[in-house]
Amino acid sequence: MTQYQQLIKNLEYLKLNELLVHLPQELDLIVSNNKTFVEGLLTLTNKEIEKREKSMIYSMVRTGAFPHTKTLDEFEFSFQPEINELQIREFTNHKFIELNENIVFLGSPGVGKTHLATSIGISVAKKRMQTYFIKCHDLIQQLKKAQLENRLTDRIKHFTKYRLLIIDEMGYLPISKEDSKLFFRLIDKRYENKSTIITTNINFSKWSEVFQDPVIANAIVDRLLHHAHVITINGDSYRTKHLFETGGNT
Repeated sequence: MTQYQQLIKNLEYLKLNELLVHLPQELDLIVSNNKTFVEGLLTLTNKEIEKREKSMIYSMVRTGAFPHTKTLDEFEFSFQPEINELQIREFTNHKFIELNENIVFLGSPGVGKTHLATSIGISVAKKRMQTYFIKCHDLIQQLKKAQLENRLTDRIKHFTKYRLLIIDEMGYLPISKEDSKLFFRLIDKRYENKSTIITTNINFSKWSEVFQDPVIANAIVDRLLHHAHVITINGDSYRTKHLFETGGNT
């Protein structure tokens, strides 16, 4: 076996696949004196790192359970002129994450709350910070199931570990008084420790109706809003806009 063949086997064993792909080209440049050995090795290792970084980012985004991979560039800010685009884009600098702040998107169905929340969440995941997206109803169902199986504490720890937790469509479905207590325990655990994004169509003054307990509702609002950015969207529905554009055909 030649030294080159042994090198190939070593790279395969180490699973340096990207380095393997570009090795012949870089060797040619080194042999022809168009690159030094160090320059060639630097190029190869940079390509390997870039490939692994992309793979890590893809994995983080995939495990975030996002409903789509839309970005802020795909959001029609011109259709929702009341939204401060600069403020939204500043969230992708992730300072709110560093400060353990929350974001609440409040508005009628179809105005783009989930799109904005997801886009911000994906930007966080791409920075290799643990992020998770879940519908409020699904979250509560998981907590209820865990309680019945005597593993509620572990489940709350699971949802507390995420640097950013996105809870979508809070208030769209009724929440019983007992379920409200479970939701409060999670919010309380994350309070001032991690960041949470909430999307809801319910004004804060009516959260007591959603949670069917004014005391619990006030406690949840207090913790969510203590360090929070509230984005109220009063625009029209994108779904209605699409319906008009297609002439009412779906």
